[in-house]
Amino acid sequence: MKKSLKERLAILSDAAKYDASCASSGTVKRDSSGSGGLGSTEGSGICHAYAPDGRCISLLKILLTNFCIYDCAYCINRSSSNVERARFTPEEVVWLTLEFYRRNYIEGLFLSSGIIRSSDHTMEEMVRIVRELRITHSFRGYIHLKSIPEASAHLIEEAGLYADRLSLNIELPTDSGISRFAPEKKPAGIRRSMGDLRLKIEAAQEPTLQTRRRKRFVPAGQSTQMIVGADGASDATILSTSGQLYSSYGLKRVYYSAFSPIPDSSKNLPLIKPPLMREHRLYQADWLYRFYGFGIDEITSTQEGGMLDLNLDPKLAWALGHREDFPVDVNRADRERLLRVPGLGTRTVKAILTERRQRRLRLEDLPRLGVSIRKVQAFVTAEGWTPHRLVDRPDLRAMFEPQPEQLTLL
Repeated sequence: MKKSLKERLAILSDAAKYDASCASSGTVKRDSSGSGGLGSTEGSGICHAYAPDGRCISLLKILLTNFCIYDCAYCINRSSSNVERARFTPEEVVWLTLEFYRRNYIEGLFLSSGIIRSSDHTMEEMVRIVRELRITHSFRGYIHLKSIPEASAHLIEEAGLYADRLSLNIELPTDSGISRFAPEKKPAGIRRSMGDLRLKIEAAQEPTLQTRRRKRFVPAGQSTQMIVGADGASDATILSTSGQLYSSYGLKRVYYSAFSPIPDSSKNLPLIKPPLMREHRLYQADWLYRFYGFGIDEITSTQEGGMLDLNLDPKLAWALGHREDFPVDVNRADRERLLRVPGLGTRTVKAILTERRQRRLRLEDLPRLGVSIRKVQAFVTAEGWTPHRLVDRPDLRAMFEPQPEQLTLL
């Protein structure tokens, strides 16, 4: 029997939950007020609401279909999987997006899909959806489109004219892992597509000679996702791959998604999912690499085996392993040294640098700048404050580790 639209929506929205790369930051300002059309990306546009595990829930996040000709071992929608299948028509996705937006349920669209018939056929249908939304219905909300591996370059280019962000998932951090668990996918082809897209994005950012205007093409850039804990790769390997992707392809974000065991999966896959805290620590380490000046080898050197410490955030773990670099004087240290102090973020460091031009800072001044004294007091000196032997205490780590909890039997 043919499934109703509601039944298919339940299946395909649930199937999309495994894709973490749906954040909506980084796009251009664009809204429909005063110019007709629907939606916006600013103000009352994208609502940055997140689930407890960090996934964005502000978008209509669905698959076009969960039918797929590929048989990736880690994917619940693989061709050999015994899951309930469903499929939308392009017209139905357009209608759902507009109706959900008019009811103020969502502020944009995140669209992915299994691969049906061929990569090009699937990509053609997805491009048709976003073209219809933008051109026919003047939809100005946020659109994130998942590119299909091996799709033709002209289809990716057309998608970039309508989507705010494009993403192409690398899936696993090593080529050997991809070959083992997703033999139909070609890592070299994925990287080639990322490189082509980067060149098109950079070309669009250059103003034309005639109009001096920049072309609107994927204004929020491209992103990718890696599955954590499926292939046994260490955190150091994962972060090393991320670093290469950022530097080589100009990605806006690499998303990390903890592997979820699936029914009837390959015996080579783990039976137990990795702790979500590992995913969280990878995001923190990713941030340190991108915005705090840390090298990946520094971040992952605190424990053996290239794994991050699950009990402490990566910056604190590094600081405890490099106590000779502390304390840091908040009134004299440069920005780079201040960014290495646990508890100081980019905004608080900026505030400290601004404030200390007027006067010397005392420890009690820091909370007013958004700093937690408990986190920083062992690692900084200030006017009238030195940590004495606090930074050398053998039990300093215990001061920051989470306290043990008594479990109940019921």
